[in-house]
Amino acid sequence: MRYRFKGIKTNIDVPMSELPAVTAAKLRIPVSDIMDFEVRRKSVDSRKKPYIQFVYTVDFSVNKKLRIPKKLSSDISIADDKSERPLSPAPGSKILGSRPVVVGMGPAGLFAALELAKAGYRPLVLERGPAMEGRIEAVDRFRKDRVLDPEANMLFGEGGAGTFSDGKIGTGIKDSLIREVLKEFRDAGAGDDIMYLAKPHIGTDVLRTVIVKIREKTESLGGEILFDTKLESLVIEDGRLTAVDIVRKDASASERIETDALILAIGHSARDTFSMINASGLCMQQKPFSIGVRMEHPQKLIDEAQYGRENIGKLPPADYRINYRASKGRGVYSFCMCPGGEVVVCSTKDGELCVNGMSNRKRDSGTANSGILCDVRTDDFGSDDVLAGVRFQEKYEKLAFINGGSDFTAPACSMDAFLSGAPEAAKVTGSLPDFAAEAIREAVPDFARKIHGYDDPSAVVTAVETRSSSPVRIVRDEHGESNIKGVYPAGEGAGYAGGITSAACDGIRAAWHIIERYRPQQQDL
Repeated sequence: MRYRFKGIKTNIDVPMSELPAVTAAKLRIPVSDIMDFEVRRKSVDSRKKPYIQFVYTVDFSVNKKLRIPKKLSSDISIADDKSERPLSPAPGSKILGSRPVVVGMGPAGLFAALELAKAGYRPLVLERGPAMEGRIEAVDRFRKDRVLDPEANMLFGEGGAGTFSDGKIGTGIKDSLIREVLKEFRDAGAGDDIMYLAKPHIGTDVLRTVIVKIREKTESLGGEILFDTKLESLVIEDGRLTAVDIVRKDASASERIETDALILAIGHSARDTFSMINASGLCMQQKPFSIGVRMEHPQKLIDEAQYGRENIGKLPPADYRINYRASKGRGVYSFCMCPGGEVVVCSTKDGELCVNGMSNRKRDSGTANSGILCDVRTDDFGSDDVLAGVRFQEKYEKLAFINGGSDFTAPACSMDAFLSGAPEAAKVTGSLPDFAAEAIREAVPDFARKIHGYDDPSAVVTAVETRSSSPVRIVRDEHGESNIKGVYPAGEGAGYAGGITSAACDGIRAAWHIIERYRPQQQDL
């Protein structure tokens, strides 16, 4: 019999190799009785500083019937992996007359294409940006010379926006596909620890190679990726998709590709594509999002506040999650906190500036940063136009570009200036809606009560963060299909995910909607 034991606590000095013995001792059985031991989850309990503990969930088998001590009965259950592993649908009866097309190669598109390739559908993937090597070159050039390529940057190209981030793969959703997604990342070189850490991350440096390996797996299974290739238009007849027009980089004319099924996984920053699909008649809705700043502190300050001075250096760089309800009702919260990271400019268009956080696998920069965002409501947009949220984002990104000196330097000031309203803070607060600047300023003292030193006068505040989520939702039905038959919106850009893992899960399910309706051309009944 295989069991799951939750809530095993150890001192942080106890190595994981001793967990079988710790488990056996709690069960009052010889450690030799335990077989196939697996750590399923590891988290940190820092509520009683400086006495910090690791908390584990483990799976194991025993070679004889286990007598569970009464006091542990609520912590131990039967471990049934089969119930956790979802089964992909059987192919439908209708023949798919052409190859399915996937637009976008962020997590949703990447995993949708992989799932289709595994099932024999030979997907064709369109990615407007370059393959990883060219994308890295473009990003490095932008960071060095401030020369922006609108199609090759921190948000466009192989791997999507998450590639140049912290590579967080933790998620708040409940989905039976999560573990399957993590396994693909692990098998592509992301590390075994992502399977059990409560807050797993890959890091931008490792993620760049991981994404390429997943793409290569898709190609080995019959998938084809067209980089530097942009979706120009949808060809629709009688409310159904029949083809797409594409434009390759430096091509003199567009090409038409026939397809009956298209997964639209365009990401949250493909604003020109939003305009095109809106004009094509896809049903879209305005969607709330958030706007704010990045706040940077010495990592040591965050570590000491979270772990206590006695534990500095004994644990990984600390993160935090904080939120506050401002007096006028606005929610303010931390987003995409990057321990040991850096703040980066992630613009996609000349004359517009936005920022994000990024960190490598080791998180060893010595600086912690997090987005501190304020909620933006649809009635803030000032228009019923479905793309009004996009215009709202653009307004403040243009202000940030100007306030930073019109050379892709992000406007920044000290925490002291930001909180006191000193003149040097105007370039930051002037890059935000008044309601956001006011709510964030009000929230910081509350954050400092939760994280000692958060209001450090020398902390750095940088504007503007606008791309935390999509400003639109592309409407889809219970079968994942839009009002235009054959178009399957998926991922963050479509408004159905919030992070790498949730987008990947959504991409897989989009592929499943195609699989359960169609069978590939080469497959016989």
